[in-house]
Amino acid sequence: MRTYGQLFRTPEFTPFFLTCSVQVASSTVAGLALATLVYRSTGSALLSALSMFGPSLAQVLGATLLLSAADRLPPRAATAAVALAVGVGTAVLAVPGLPLWAVFAILLAEGLATSVGGGVRYGLLAEILPKDGYLLGRSVLNMSVGTMQIAGYATGGVLLTVLSPRGALLTAAALGVAAAVLAAAGLSPRPPRTAGRPSVAETWRTNRRLWSSPARRTLYLALWVPNGLVVGCESLFVPYDPGHAGLLFACAAFGMLIGDTLAGRFLPRHRRERLGAPLRLLLALPYLVFAWQPSAPLAAAAATLASIGFASSLLLQESLIALTPDDIQGQALGLDTSGRLTLQGVAAALAGALAQYTSAATAITLTAAASLAVTLALAPGLRPERITAAQGLPAVEPAPGGGR
Repeated sequence: MRTYGQLFRTPEFTPFFLTCSVQVASSTVAGLALATLVYRSTGSALLSALSMFGPSLAQVLGATLLLSAADRLPPRAATAAVALAVGVGTAVLAVPGLPLWAVFAILLAEGLATSVGGGVRYGLLAEILPKDGYLLGRSVLNMSVGTMQIAGYATGGVLLTVLSPRGALLTAAALGVAAAVLAAAGLSPRPPRTAGRPSVAETWRTNRRLWSSPARRTLYLALWVPNGLVVGCESLFVPYDPGHAGLLFACAAFGMLIGDTLAGRFLPRHRRERLGAPLRLLLALPYLVFAWQPSAPLAAAAATLASIGFASSLLLQESLIALTPDDIQGQALGLDTSGRLTLQGVAAALAGALAQYTSAATAITLTAAASLAVTLALAPGLRPERITAAQGLPAVEPAPGGGR
């Protein structure tokens, strides 16, 4: 499967795509609105970053306690229920006078729900599409994330001006409920991928099985740590430049859109393997310019360029699918999502704490340098010949004309 036409003609992909897109728009508007609300009320860069990315911290609890549910719940019902729960939680966040502890309690609950929802979602994608269509489908979803984030941050900025942070939160809540309706109406009922009841013991057992493979361990670390640290850089956009934070977020989303378009649609496998390492380096390098406290246009250009490097995650996810048995793919992909979101939350907290004692620009620079160091340390285990040997695939597919 190589064309968008083939992809969208696949039964159920269109309603699945719309559901995911509306969910992203909802979370984007909600994140910007809540971060702004918390920053206005507390003046704390740390609390602002945690309010925007804090739900990611709950992913580690979901990954260790609840993730076996990703393969053991009916996908349509689970997708709709998670979207509805997050929509309702976002509406509660808009209640005036809500204590800060209650805000973070709601974010914790939302994070637990979405940790299961991520596994359900990407496991369902692997069911809807044939194996040779997964990368294209995942790239289109990532492109949708970029597009919806651009639209969400732009819309969120307008809503913050025209309405208020609470008005923007209510808009995000309505979008969450709409996503639940789309899932319930557009997806077909399917049985769970695996028989049995979800349990903590089963979650741990399958996670140990996934983690037992050295190749998968390297892939997980490469998917989680450098990515998370770069999101830690992004979490400081509001304290770095409150007046242009929406622009910086939108440019970062635009860069991700560019990268996923190129990787998902236009790069054959032999070129994807060769570009994986440069893309992983690109993810952090441009943020080093923040050492010189760049103006908004230069900061926006750096965010755009760096986010093209997020396409490296798409290539690593393709390898992860090839290394994972079908009956646990939901949990494998959910573990990837939960791990990345957890590290994003941890990195946001660390970057926010660092900014408290230095400055936002310094914290962004140091966090990007840490991401780059981890990428270089993991590089030997991600060489194409090592990953493809673990998959049992030829090192590269022949290039057109018999070349390599």
